[in-house]
Amino acid sequence: MQKYFLNKKLVITLVGLIVSFLLIAFSIMVRNNRNTPTFIQSFGNDAAGLVDRVVGYPVKAVRSAGASTADLLNTYHENQQLKKQVDSVAAEKATNATLRQENADLKKQLKLNKSLTEFSKINAYTISRAPSTWQNQIVISKGSLAGVVKGSAVLSDRGLIGRVTEVNKSNSKVELLSTKNDSSNRFPVQVAAKSGTIINGLITDFDDDTNQLIMGQITSKDKVKKGTKVVTSGLGGTTPKGLLVGTVAKVKNGDAGLPTKIYIDPAADFSDLSMVTVTLRKD
Repeated sequence: MQKYFLNKKLVITLVGLIVSFLLIAFSIMVRNNRNTPTFIQSFGNDAAGLVDRVVGYPVKAVRSAGASTADLLNTYHENQQLKKQVDSVAAEKATNATLRQENADLKKQLKLNKSLTEFSKINAYTISRAPSTWQNQIVISKGSLAGVVKGSAVLSDRGLIGRVTEVNKSNSKVELLSTKNDSSNRFPVQVAAKSGTIINGLITDFDDDTNQLIMGQITSKDKVKKGTKVVTSGLGGTTPKGLLVGTVAKVKNGDAGLPTKIYIDPAADFSDLSMVTVTLRKD
C-alpha cells in the first residue's frame, strides 16, 4: 500500500514538471507571436511568472541557506580569533600581576622604605628668568599648594635641568645644573663603564665654553665610552634614580690614570625652559 502511494506521488511530480515545461514553452511561443491576442499573451506571461516563482523559490532558498552557512562560518572564525586575543591579554595581565607581586615581595625582603625609580610628576611653566641669574636659576609656576617640595629634581621634556631650592605657596625657585654657584647641592650621578660596572660621581661644575656638565669625584679606573648615557643615581636625597642627565662627551684622566673628570653633553636645552616637570620620589 505504501509503495502505491509512493508511485502515485512520483507520477504527480512528473506530470507537474511536464505541465510546467509546457506552460513555459507556451508562454514563450505566445509572447513571441505578435498576432496572438492580448488576453492570451497576458495569460502566457502570468503562467510563466507562476512557473518561475514555483521553480525559483527552492533555488533562492538553497542560495539563502548557503549564504547563512557562510556567515556562520565567518562568525565562528572571528569568534575563535577574538578568544585567542582575549586569552593573550589575560595571560599578559596575569604575568604583570605576578611581576608586581614579586617586586613588592623583594622590596619587603630587602626592607626598602622607598622606591628609587618610581616618582610622581607636577607640571609647571617658567614665570621668571632674570638676565643676571640666567645661568643659575628660574622661577616656576607651582609651589607648596601643588605639592612641590624643596630638593625635588626638575626636568624639561629632554632631561634633568636642576633642583628646587626655594618653595613658596604658588611658585618655586629652581637652581639649574648650569649654575656656577660653588655651594650648590650637586646631583649624584652614575654611568656604565665599558666593562659593565657602574661608576658613581657628582655633577661638580659647568663649562661655559663648551656648554658641558662636568662629573667629578670619580674613583674608578674603568674606561667609559663616548656617547654613554649619564643618569641620576638616586642616592643621597629625594632625587629619583634613572633621570637622564646627558651623554659622555670626553674623559679627562689624572696623573694616576684615574678619570678625574667626565665631560657631559646635557640632554636638556637650557636656553628653552618654558615648560618643566617637578619630580617627587614615591615612598
